[in-house]
Amino acid sequence: MKRGGDKSLFSDVEQARIGKVAPLAVRIRPRNLEEFVGQEHFLGAGRLLRRMLEADRLNSLLFYGPAGCGKTTLAMVIANHTKAKFHYLSAPAATVKDIREIISVAKDRLATSDARTVLFIDEIHRFSRAQQDVLLDDVESGVLIMIGATTENPFFAVNSPLLSRSTVFRFEPLSEEDILLILRRAISDAERGLGKYKVEADEKTLRFLAVMSDGDARRALSALEIGVLSQAARCKGEKKVSFDLETAKESIQQKAIQYDGTGDTHYDLASAFQKSMRGSDPDATVYWLARMLAGGEDTRFIARRIAVCAAEDVGNADPMATILAAAAVQVSEFVGFPEAQLPLAQAAIYVACAPKSNASASAVWEAVSDVKNEHTVEVPKHLKDSHYTAAKKQGFGIDYKYPHDYEGGFVAQEYIPAHARKNYYRPKAVGYEKNIGEYLQKLQRLIQNNESGGGLEKKG
Repeated sequence: MKRGGDKSLFSDVEQARIGKVAPLAVRIRPRNLEEFVGQEHFLGAGRLLRRMLEADRLNSLLFYGPAGCGKTTLAMVIANHTKAKFHYLSAPAATVKDIREIISVAKDRLATSDARTVLFIDEIHRFSRAQQDVLLDDVESGVLIMIGATTENPFFAVNSPLLSRSTVFRFEPLSEEDILLILRRAISDAERGLGKYKVEADEKTLRFLAVMSDGDARRALSALEIGVLSQAARCKGEKKVSFDLETAKESIQQKAIQYDGTGDTHYDLASAFQKSMRGSDPDATVYWLARMLAGGEDTRFIARRIAVCAAEDVGNADPMATILAAAAVQVSEFVGFPEAQLPLAQAAIYVACAPKSNASASAVWEAVSDVKNEHTVEVPKHLKDSHYTAAKKQGFGIDYKYPHDYEGGFVAQEYIPAHARKNYYRPKAVGYEKNIGEYLQKLQRLIQNNESGGGLEKKG
């Protein structure tokens, strides 16, 4: 077998021998579209990929989604459906030479027999730019039907030229009902599955596997095979094999948590977590927090998300939120996991339940935008630093009024030139920020009174 893993290099007899010792998840793979389970959003009746296959107008495809949801399986089904020759390459092991050899074979095959070639590239995101570029011309001309599979978002992981020549399909994790259907087929199929063992398994046991596999059919089938074969070895001579809940628990050990700390799952869960806090839903907040914690997310990343949300979405409506978030950052770092989940949960739930105002965030965003896009303003002379000898000679700080010299600790003076003044901070009438708004209104009335001749009295 060549380094790239081209499965077409084996004869049919060799493939059959290999198939006998293959895991159940490989043996039970569907052979046609009717047997394929899941992904109805693009493979169901009338959906895009189904229409492409029925019209026999298949172009190159990119499949992306979590493990065990059928990407490789569907590529093989498509190859059978189109009567094309199927070649497999694993991107981490393949070289440019491997790709060129398959392209050469594909050209010869097309020229001599009109037969098409499907090149399936697993983990295509692991291909270098040079390897991806080798495919461009032959993918565009139709010499190859390329199907790339990846757990990474192809819009970030695949080169734009190859992306533009392909149709992208996003795979979703299989539902519990999908997994149950696959498990039942495996139990009843005597030729490729476990039918010869006459397995007895109730609905509760199979549903347990479906839940614990978390949308990964490969994991569910592996647990089923381990459990059935181990029971069959213990119960030699018995006509039926009992696969009960206890055996299922021993076979799968713990639930598979679909989590990629650098890919879509990482960003999607972080987004859901922060939006749930912003949306004042503590139950959703703690669920998404638990998903990240169970997936092994860095607690510092989670703490930063809480701190950002406290400052951006709660702000001065409840200043304690930012203080508690800062404490969560420090405490979670100090105690480490698993205790870190306690201050993180406390802070996240507090932020979710706090009154919301983004007035502070909006103020700084608008001000930064003006600084970057408009003419910058000179600091007024009376506000400039006057703590050096030459400053007063230039008139710096001379006319500054010290607010604490005045009644109420306030005096009206120009802190920014009038032509540049904008109302950046607009406090909302929620939580503590309502008090801030009322105080600012009081100061505004004092300024208006001063301008009309009422004046602001100096102490003493």
